[in-house]
Amino acid sequence: MDGELYSRQLYVLGLPAMQRIREANVLLSGLQGLGAEVAKNLVLMGVGSLTLHDPQSTCWADLSAQFFLSEESLGRSRAEASQAQLAQLNEAVQISVHTGDITDDLLLAFQVVVMTNSKLEELLKVGTFCHENRICFLVAETRGLVGRLFCDFGEDFTVEDPTEVEPMTAGIQDISRGLPGIVTLRQDTKRQFFYDGDLVIFSGIEGMVELNGGSPQPVRVQKDGSLEIEDTTAFSPYLRGGVVTEVKRSKTVRHKSLDKALLQPRVVAQNTQEVQRAHCLHQAFHALHKFQKLHGRLPKPWDPVDAETVVRLARDLEPLKGTKEESLDEALLRTIALSSAGSLSPMAAVLGGVAAQEVLKAVSGKFMPLDQWLYFDALECLPEDEELLPNPEDCHPRNCRYDGQIAVFGAGFQEKLSYQHYLLQVGAGAIGCEMLKGFALMGLGVRANGGVTVADMDHIERSNLSRQFLFRPQDIGSPKAEVAAGAAQRLNPDLQVTSWTYPLDPTTEHIYGDNFFSKVDGVVAALDSFEAPAASETASYPLCTLRYFPSTAEHILQWARDEFEGLFRLSAETINGYQQTCTSLSGIDRTQTPTLLQQVMGVLKMRPRTWQDCVVWALGHWQLCFHDGIVELLRLFPSDKVLEDGTLFWSGSKRYPQPLQFDPNHDMHFLYVLAAANLYAQMHGITGSQDQPSFRKLLKQLPKPESMHPDLISDGTFTPAEFAPEQLKELQERLEDWSKGPPLKPVLFGKDDDSNFHMDFVVAATDLRAQNYGILPVNHAQIKQTVGQIIPAVATSTTVVAGLLGLELYKVVSGPRPLDTFRQSSLHLAENDFIRAVPSAPAVQSFHHLTWTHWDRLKVPAGQPERTLASLLAHLQKEHGLKVKMLLSGQAVLYSAQWSLEKQTRCLCLRVTELVQQVTGRKPEPGLRVLVLELSCEGEEDETAFPPLHYEL
Repeated sequence: MDGELYSRQLYVLGLPAMQRIREANVLLSGLQGLGAEVAKNLVLMGVGSLTLHDPQSTCWADLSAQFFLSEESLGRSRAEASQAQLAQLNEAVQISVHTGDITDDLLLAFQVVVMTNSKLEELLKVGTFCHENRICFLVAETRGLVGRLFCDFGEDFTVEDPTEVEPMTAGIQDISRGLPGIVTLRQDTKRQFFYDGDLVIFSGIEGMVELNGGSPQPVRVQKDGSLEIEDTTAFSPYLRGGVVTEVKRSKTVRHKSLDKALLQPRVVAQNTQEVQRAHCLHQAFHALHKFQKLHGRLPKPWDPVDAETVVRLARDLEPLKGTKEESLDEALLRTIALSSAGSLSPMAAVLGGVAAQEVLKAVSGKFMPLDQWLYFDALECLPEDEELLPNPEDCHPRNCRYDGQIAVFGAGFQEKLSYQHYLLQVGAGAIGCEMLKGFALMGLGVRANGGVTVADMDHIERSNLSRQFLFRPQDIGSPKAEVAAGAAQRLNPDLQVTSWTYPLDPTTEHIYGDNFFSKVDGVVAALDSFEAPAASETASYPLCTLRYFPSTAEHILQWARDEFEGLFRLSAETINGYQQTCTSLSGIDRTQTPTLLQQVMGVLKMRPRTWQDCVVWALGHWQLCFHDGIVELLRLFPSDKVLEDGTLFWSGSKRYPQPLQFDPNHDMHFLYVLAAANLYAQMHGITGSQDQPSFRKLLKQLPKPESMHPDLISDGTFTPAEFAPEQLKELQERLEDWSKGPPLKPVLFGKDDDSNFHMDFVVAATDLRAQNYGILPVNHAQIKQTVGQIIPAVATSTTVVAGLLGLELYKVVSGPRPLDTFRQSSLHLAENDFIRAVPSAPAVQSFHHLTWTHWDRLKVPAGQPERTLASLLAHLQKEHGLKVKMLLSGQAVLYSAQWSLEKQTRCLCLRVTELVQQVTGRKPEPGLRVLVLELSCEGEEDETAFPPLHYEL
């Protein structure tokens, strides 16, 4: 398993599920746009083998959604033409092509069969065989702006892990003996919600040890949140500590075969209205299959005769079983039929992403599968006004790569798309690559005056390759924007795409200025997260808690991360800073940084000359952190120490620690010293070692580790004490000695290189700290995710999100339309939650006769000659009825009615640009077209926020 390649999706799926995915064999029949999306996602996510089947030849209409095909593919088998490019996405996946018929013997070789472009008769035949032979079977189809997905995982399919939620854990405050036993949970941990019947296990309990490691047992939740458990009458008295952990249960899914599910469909829907619409779409697809059987083709684009035939076929279908009598929505059926010949990239992305996720559920047993039909439509993309709907002449095939899209929206709309210019901002990540693919296939910005500008400052890492399909292994280290732009242009040579590697912030206003944005029709933000705050996470935990009284996994993980920073970066920077300035420490604030000064003292104890010196230092630091420091803490606060109110000191959230004895044969003891020695060596410019057998041999030859420096604990206050003057004097002397040598090399933490010992140190330090304090250990993946601030992600959800964005783009480009035709979407593929809703209208504010939303701007046209401030204020009062009391440029006040009359008069006679330059000290950049100002007015209320004032130059 390539942990670096699959790092983001490992946090979603987990290692056991990923291993099952790597062993799976999948057959995919149908390689139009929808099939290509399924194939791309499965290959990126590392399925074991994928066999492609599609005897049909490539035609022009395929190119509007199938990104593995090009003009050179015309006339070739879609499967064979796609194989080579698919293989480039992931060399670990075996990709083959089956050119014959789908036979029973062929099907037996696969765990999952997916069909995306087959006749109904073949679907029924293959579906029945798969159901009888316990082969998971999926059908995915799109017709214009409607699509559906069907899943049959058999009559007894086990879902090992139904949800994406991690098992709940909670610290224990107390456990009473009795029938039943009552477990009181600690209040200082994150709020946990257990439910009646949840299965739990116990660990780390002192005193009532009979509960530790026992079989899972059910709980009943009391009103106060405490848990009823088994009879604890005969157990030892509870002393302290312990964790209760939920045990997740598997679920069994029972699916019907396709032939039965066609007549009695179970659909994924949020309400009765959605169910009825899904039933109508179900009958529409059935009628389209019948039309295709009768005529050997789909209905012609926007042909009213063909559409009426489909409606008539739907009327003649057998009513669905198990549903109340529902009248068919013939208007809906007619619209579906009129646009059903189309093939759209966004629709393929949405259905292809969901279908691929269902395949992964089938092979991994991870997350709940669909039950059993999912219907999706985006017919709201069409004009509401029937007079604006396309006509057959506007939609007939033109033997061009956009024929599949023209069949839905018409050639006029295609022309409009071609002149669009969009900015794809941050820009070429997972969502951005998918959007670039969509732009290329849709033909957005393919004319000279159109285009796409993709802006991204990042460079490609190996972990990107499992989600960002425009990148290849040879691209690692290259700028994302440049590589993605080149790859998108290969998908469609007509795409006018420009790549920029500059951030979009105040420092680049000369690049992303008025001249740029005046040519942009829209912006797509392709971020999957917001920028993380710059403040350190340690601010949320008291220092004394992290150093001496940790009680949660978060505490020990933050402590380990702080150890890394203090020992290998901040200490080096502090020592180097002294070497450069030779500043005396006599004036230092001794109470602010005792922990850092302590770590600096440890580093300064001796300058290592050899690799063995670094190992000796690492052994000493192990002894300090995990043995001597704990012994000293327990000397100050023994186990029987009692507080003034009579309660034990080591109670509640305070866990009684145990010192560890160094054992070179213990994996985590060994790993900590190996990592710390290498990092210490890196800091001192000494060559380290990854030779573990030699390292074990060296450890056995070295004497028992010695402590590096005294710990600092303040009795009774639980906070680090300040450095005493004599300690500062010693530190000053050591710094002076070190200043004669070469500077140290601060080690900057990096999460993605598994060979640099950064993560090894944090993992080992966290695990050993957990052993000290009896805290449930944290696995390597959780540590890397938390420390590296990694956002779990999979290609499937990225694909769906980009498809949904593409559908909204159709609406924006088509021109002004009602708000209720737009959709904001949320989806949870793990648990089959699909919600699309009309976005809320922006809040309307008012002042006297003036009303506005946050989309509006107050525009003041340029004057000849340029306006004075007095002219600007007079214009605002005359045109908008606004008597300005304050005018600002950023934080700078340009005018205030509270100023003296002399100051007001002096400002009023100045040109606006002169005033801005005088007040802010900044001259407007050449090419600047608009000054953005803010104002407040007489008579406004406190909550009034006037729209920005755009003063045109």
